[in-house]
Amino acid sequence: MEAEREGDGGFVGEMSGRIDLGLRDPSAAVDLTGSVHLLPCVVRQNGACPISQYFKPRKSDLVIDGLVVKEAFFRGRRLQGFTVPIPEGYHGYVLEKKKIGGGQCVDAGIGEANRWVSRAEFQNITYWNAENLPSKQDPILRSFHWFAISDALNKNITKEEMASVSTYGECHEKK
Repeated sequence: MEAEREGDGGFVGEMSGRIDLGLRDPSAAVDLTGSVHLLPCVVRQNGACPISQYFKPRKSDLVIDGLVVKEAFFRGRRLQGFTVPIPEGYHGYVLEKKKIGGGQCVDAGIGEANRWVSRAEFQNITYWNAENLPSKQDPILRSFHWFAISDALNKNITKEEMASVSTYGECHEKK
């Protein structure tokens, strides 16, 4: 993973990191499928809170592009969204910065990498819009097209497939 960091939390320069997806105790794996939400706002809270008492999504009667629209209210604002499955062969993960001896997080220093550990995983995500109805043209859904592109780019190609679509294969056979 490479990125650039600026002073305001953006990125400038090179940075690397390591993500450990193997849990030390497999029975401790938390499945958050059905509980992961992408909200159209910033929530400055980084701890436990009784969210289920206040945030209560429900299905609406509206179906757009074959997906059932959900409705919820967050801090008095109406949200509408879709629950989207993570494509087969992929997983969503909740990561936590790895702690060192005294409970401090590992920071990227000279020769030191950011280290992250998987704390939970999920197989779908519900994303919410505040101003517009959700649609297949929303950036989050369009980003899912990259899974198919990545699969196609990384797929092994057989000699038969190469010969059937390649002009090189045809020219090579004529010689």
